[in-house]
Amino acid sequence: MKIISSLVLMFTFFVGLANPVPPTAYKIGDVATDFKLKSVDGKMYSMADYKSAKGFIIVFTCNHCPFAKKYEDRINDLAKNYKSKGYILLAINPNDPEVQPEDSFDLMKVRAKEKGFVFPYLFDEDQKIFPQYGATKTPHVFLLDKNRVVKYIGAIDDNVDSASNVKEKYLENAIAALESGKTPSPETTKAIGCGIKVKR
Repeated sequence: MKIISSLVLMFTFFVGLANPVPPTAYKIGDVATDFKLKSVDGKMYSMADYKSAKGFIIVFTCNHCPFAKKYEDRINDLAKNYKSKGYILLAINPNDPEVQPEDSFDLMKVRAKEKGFVFPYLFDEDQKIFPQYGATKTPHVFLLDKNRVVKYIGAIDDNVDSASNVKEKYLENAIAALESGKTPSPETTKAIGCGIKVKR
């Protein structure tokens, strides 16, 4: 079973390599676009809704990807732990459900309920938002300050397989740097995950 799991992860990783970084990808220091996307609770969400936010954690993720599944609990914990500190986590599913049926909006609702998501789980139905950000993987994280300036891009941490074996919490370290008025180091890391499924 472990061999099969490893093969699946390797396949999705190499498929993801086929997705190059879009030419419009944000760089550190760019001002990110806001959005208004539908969540699994039926409401529309945008960063403008959070007037007092100190920053935003934008996570491109999905239902089906083995990498994304390994991070679901960690993403939920991040949302819980940082909301009280003023950082709002918004998760966005960028995949086209015609290409990957497991990532349909209806199944997003099911997954959110099963996992007890405490954050808005949004659907980039028209696939207009992820290219602007330059997301290429699920998961792929963008940390923004209160003015939507991009401060960190990449992976959540350095261990896909196990939260207990993480040595570097890239995202949390980046937030700590912002809190201290410093520049995150590193500012970018390589996002490891499945390639985003684009409409054919």
